[in-house]
Amino acid sequence: MKNEDKTKRQLVNDTENMQEMSTEDVQSLVHELKTHQIELEMQNGELRRAQNELEASRNEYADLYDFAPIGYFTFDKNGLILDVNLTGANKLGIERQFLIKRPFSLYITPESKDIFYLHLRQVFRTNIRRTCEIKLAGKDGIQSDARLESMLVQDSEGKSSQCRTAISDITEHKQIDKALEDSEERYRELTESIGEVFYAMDRDLRYTYWNTASEALTGILAKDAIGKSLFELFPELKETRAEKFYRKVLKTQQPERFVNKYRVKGKDRFFEINAYPSRFGLSIIAKDITERKKAEKQIQEQVALLDKARDAIGVRDMEHRLIYWNKGAQRLYGWTAEEATGKNADRLIYKDKEETSRLIEAKKIVHEKGEWTGELHQVTKDGKEIIVESRWTLMHDSEGKPKSILVINTDITEKKKFESQLLRAQRIESIGTLAGGIAHDLNNVLTPITLSLQMLKQKFKDEQSQRLLTILENNSQRGANLIKQVLSFARGVEGERIPLAAKHVIREIEKVLKETFPRSIDIRTDIQKDLFTISGDATQLHQVLMNLCVNARDAMPDGGILSITASNFFIDKNYAQMNHDAKVGSYIVIVVSDTGTGIPPEIMDRVFEPFFTTKEHGKGTGLGLSTALAVVKSHGGFINIYSEVERGTTFRVYLPAIKAAETQKVEEQQRELPAGNGELILVAEDEGSIREIISSTLKAYGYRVLTANDGAEAVALHAQNKDEIKLVLIDLMMPVMDGEAGIRAIRKINHDVKIIAISGLTEKDRIAKVADYTNAFLPKPYTAERLLKTIHEVLSAK
Repeated sequence: MKNEDKTKRQLVNDTENMQEMSTEDVQSLVHELKTHQIELEMQNGELRRAQNELEASRNEYADLYDFAPIGYFTFDKNGLILDVNLTGANKLGIERQFLIKRPFSLYITPESKDIFYLHLRQVFRTNIRRTCEIKLAGKDGIQSDARLESMLVQDSEGKSSQCRTAISDITEHKQIDKALEDSEERYRELTESIGEVFYAMDRDLRYTYWNTASEALTGILAKDAIGKSLFELFPELKETRAEKFYRKVLKTQQPERFVNKYRVKGKDRFFEINAYPSRFGLSIIAKDITERKKAEKQIQEQVALLDKARDAIGVRDMEHRLIYWNKGAQRLYGWTAEEATGKNADRLIYKDKEETSRLIEAKKIVHEKGEWTGELHQVTKDGKEIIVESRWTLMHDSEGKPKSILVINTDITEKKKFESQLLRAQRIESIGTLAGGIAHDLNNVLTPITLSLQMLKQKFKDEQSQRLLTILENNSQRGANLIKQVLSFARGVEGERIPLAAKHVIREIEKVLKETFPRSIDIRTDIQKDLFTISGDATQLHQVLMNLCVNARDAMPDGGILSITASNFFIDKNYAQMNHDAKVGSYIVIVVSDTGTGIPPEIMDRVFEPFFTTKEHGKGTGLGLSTALAVVKSHGGFINIYSEVERGTTFRVYLPAIKAAETQKVEEQQRELPAGNGELILVAEDEGSIREIISSTLKAYGYRVLTANDGAEAVALHAQNKDEIKLVLIDLMMPVMDGEAGIRAIRKINHDVKIIAISGLTEKDRIAKVADYTNAFLPKPYTAERLLKTIHEVLSAK
């Protein structure tokens, strides 16, 4: 303003002097006056704009003050309301103008008045920001919780005669705190009632709660535990598994459960620790499971014993789902516990998915009587049919209700086969006794007829009579020969027993066959040079071999290969277990094999029965094989048969060698059998008894053994252990994947592994198919000596 007055004065002086000025000076002065006028107008506009902005700012501040989310009050020393914002007035439910100069105590509950006035005195006396909590009494009578936060303010004269108070509604917070309080109280009551050890810790692992069960277990009172750290009470837990889990829960805010061993009152006890994150740290429930651990250990020991059992043991629930499956069951059926558990037992181990009458009976009786025992026909994982002796026991829960069925199965497949062989022998013996009696009577009938025919031929000399009598004589003689065969079968064959070289008998047979058999049949012989001597009747053995060769010829109407081999063979106790007719000792084995039509499995057990034949009517009596068996048995030997349809048949005739050869062989056996040096051998054989005998023999002589039930399992096991397996012993005829396919697959996995092929048939063409993939061939049956020597030779070869 002073500058403006000065300018005006300057302009007046300039005007007074205008009369003395020139025209140019006057014009210049007028321009200067206009410029000053414009500047004054601009200054006045900025002043008005600044005044408007200040007014707007004051209005904005007033709005912020009035509509703030909390109430603002200004009190004097006596608690009179000097000022209040709109939010504070609305909270009390009274218009603002009616609150000014009114005591604030009118609007709070009686019990809050002393708290309010004490609060004011402290604020005015100490000049420190202070807080307190009171209850407001609203106009409608509804009480609410409020927090007061007050501080002194200066008036226009700079004196602190007022205090400004912010009032916040904390009703909802108080309700939440009360609910939490109640919840925590109920939680504490619960932790006391459950009877388990319960304690809580803050984030520094200091105890904040310690229930009575914790006191009883440790002997430490709550007052002595609360406030102490984990390591003050239990220093041995520093850097242990327990501390690790506690800190993990604090970090992840996720509950954890673990089992830990603690030393409590001088004894080791196991606890299941359940740690949960909370607002303040951790809540822990510790359950004493020492007795449970002992029980679990006992159960584990019992399970280990069950796994060592030879029997297959399983437990099924009332819906027949498997809930336990021991190692014996895994060995018998091929299913692992992981594969079997949870599966329906009936669908797993029975061939027909529909229940058999025997199975229905078992389920019915075990429910009615609590137990059942009987025989069941089942199948393994690879489809092999087995027979088991099954024992079922109904198990009950603590309330006496049926909960599961314990099933113990014993494999009796081999036993049933042995019984079948025994029954067949008894049946043949019975038939022989009957046939012998009939033959004896028929012989008595034919003898006078034969004698009478001789006399009649002497009496009637005419041509017609002679022709008729000759027909009668020939048929009588045929009948007599048939009776002789029956008697040989029925009573056994007796004859002269002398030391005999079987190779001479075989050479004679070979000569006859080549002269009489069709050219389409290729006859081959292979006789070991140092063949043992036997004690026997050459004529009878000639009859046996001739009968087998004739049967082989008839099985090859379109031609084929007929092979006769002879070799020394020592039967040890392992081999004797596989055949009830065999005895430990030295034998020669004569093998007659063909590549003909083979014998169907369903009639295999009947081929040695008298009068049983598959030949056309009039072409066979059915006494050939039964007589051959009788002859061989009379020599102390036995016959084995192996056949496959459309692949051929092999008969093996075992004849005991004389004692000197046997003694010599036993001595050689004991002296020369080679042993292994821990090499791992994979044995693939589908016959359980043979597989077990091979395994036990190899282990007894220093080898380690893996066994497979079929070609597929053999390939899988080899793939898993290809770096360890030194040799594979594999049968050519197995289910799922045969030996030939298995050998080729194994060769692809490991070209350098050594393989020995095994077969009951010695068909050269078939052996030739795998010759390029194998290191040796071992014909069935074989002794421990032959097995061990072959393995030793293959492993030793470069």
